[in-house]
Amino acid sequence: MAFDEVRFPDNISRGARGGPERRTRIVELASGREERNTPWANSRRRYDASYGIRKADDLAAVIAFYEARLARLRGFRWKDWADYKSCLPSQTPAATDQLIGQGNGTVTAFQLVKTYASGLQSYVRVINKPVAGTVLVAVGGVAQPSGWSVETTTGIVTFTVPPANGASVAAGFEFDVPVRFDSDQLDVTLDIERLGSIASIPLVEIRL
Repeated sequence: MAFDEVRFPDNISRGARGGPERRTRIVELASGREERNTPWANSRRRYDASYGIRKADDLAAVIAFYEARLARLRGFRWKDWADYKSCLPSQTPAATDQLIGQGNGTVTAFQLVKTYASGLQSYVRVINKPVAGTVLVAVGGVAQPSGWSVETTTGIVTFTVPPANGASVAAGFEFDVPVRFDSDQLDVTLDIERLGSIASIPLVEIRL
């Protein structure tokens, strides 16, 4: 699947709207009770980037980006300003933010993940597109300045020496969402001041 490791313009994505979606099937029984289930194990995010266009140059940048991606054909990176860190929005990522695994003395590769918890329930999201230069790693609660590397196209952290048996492996990072345009047409409107606008620029998360 074609994917370009390039990010949609940050100044435009900052004004976008959107977030996670789920697919839930609900059957209402004769008693009034419900049966609920979902065919999706993971959530998927949708966005509309049109809200971030504030001037003519923004419009030109979006059109250029859209044409270069060949509309829906090629995926790309997107910064979700509401959720792009391993920590709270007001904090700075730390090496101990997210538990990504536990050493057994053999395994050297660990996938970056982010856990969303509320009450007794939690959801673990796989992070495939960490931002280069932002990843921090800790083993047994101790930050590791070296001895590991991260593949920013997959989110896999690989150690030179396997973490010891029972040692917690954690990471902190910033990350992007892999998305694609969800329309083969951009409906551009030129207003009286020639600033221009696009009614909708739908984006949908790609599952890698």
